[in-house]
Amino acid sequence: MSAPFAVPPALGRVAVVIPALNEEKAIAGVLDSVLALGLPVIFVDDGSDDATPEIAAARGVTLIRHPQRMGKGEALRDGFREALRQGFDGVVTMDGDGQHVAADVPRLLEAAAAHPGHIAIGARILNRHRQPPYRRWANNFADWGIGWACGQRLIDTQSGQRYYPRAAMELVDIETEGFVFESEILIEASWRRGLRVVAVPIESRYQGEFRPSHFRSLPDFLRITFRVIAKIVRAGFLWGHYRRSRRERPLIHGAPPADAGAVAQAEAAR
Repeated sequence: MSAPFAVPPALGRVAVVIPALNEEKAIAGVLDSVLALGLPVIFVDDGSDDATPEIAAARGVTLIRHPQRMGKGEALRDGFREALRQGFDGVVTMDGDGQHVAADVPRLLEAAAAHPGHIAIGARILNRHRQPPYRRWANNFADWGIGWACGQRLIDTQSGQRYYPRAAMELVDIETEGFVFESEILIEASWRRGLRVVAVPIESRYQGEFRPSHFRSLPDFLRITFRVIAKIVRAGFLWGHYRRSRRERPLIHGAPPADAGAVAQAEAAR
């Protein structure tokens, strides 16, 4: 069991937001590991028809239930709204299928405290050979496009394990939905709030360890791609952003020395 964790004082009050859909096999372990850190949890059930919401309710977390499936973007919106309502200064987001582990949360928060004005992303660059090749290619392409829009070289923009400061949470009403929300908020936080992104290396966990992803590889990836391209075109192609994103190295916090090779490969891939 994880030891209780003291949130860095500079971050104020932090909660963990977990959106979930039909995760009865994994969610007990996910919630127990987060609660063992001593962090409050806001759990958003996106219309599950299994025991997922009952398992969450039994653990005394803040529970929000959608009467029907509304998509991950709307689940995150409702989690952010509740965090703002309760006066939290930041949130960590995690998926409910077990792909993200609570042991990485302290490192995300340490990175956020070390880099004020940043969103911290748990970048799946350790043991990258475990990622399906098509998913690795798609993620690299998304990083390139979203990095162009943000004016910063980015790593693993499709990871759902993140720390968002309050300034990012307050963008909850951006006009987008589904899995596009997580890409869109990086761009809008950069444009509207001047926030940057720091990557925190975490393990890649794939190969049948979890239930089939709710992310539909082709349609959802195309939706994200077209949305990002449209924003870049409407903004006048942002050539200064593009040049800066290719010139700078990605900002990475706390890469273990033994994994320096994996980090270098991830940088080179972009």
